[in-house]
Amino acid sequence: QFQLVESGGGLVQPGASLRLSCATSGFTMDNYAIGWFRQAPGKEREGVSCINRSGGRINYADSVKGRFTVSRDNAKNTVYLQMNSLKPEDTADYFCAANRLGVCVLDWRTMGYWGKGTLVTVSS
Repeated sequence: QFQLVESGGGLVQPGASLRLSCATSGFTMDNYAIGWFRQAPGKEREGVSCINRSGGRINYADSVKGRFTVSRDNAKNTVYLQMNSLKPEDTADYFCAANRLGVCVLDWRTMGYWGKGTLVTVSS
């Protein structure tokens, strides 16, 4: 059973920081690219960031560049998303997902395995 479990979401004020974690099990994570996606009510699923198998290729959505940082620790089977300077428009359910081809792209259609999400709410 392949699993991805997100954690670290919560309710914060604008300007605050959160660190999301994506813990994986049931597969060899270092053979997969990992992406972060988010979806807010009434909006389509949006690619936030991705990191390839080696960590040598990383992509970010323009809306989060300079504020979010993705990293992976293959030894711990965990991928992280550090989110700084959070804005109300960052409010969404955040998901991590695995691309079995190892390709880092911000396209949810390329992902084969998904977590259940963790909710991030940014509100004053």
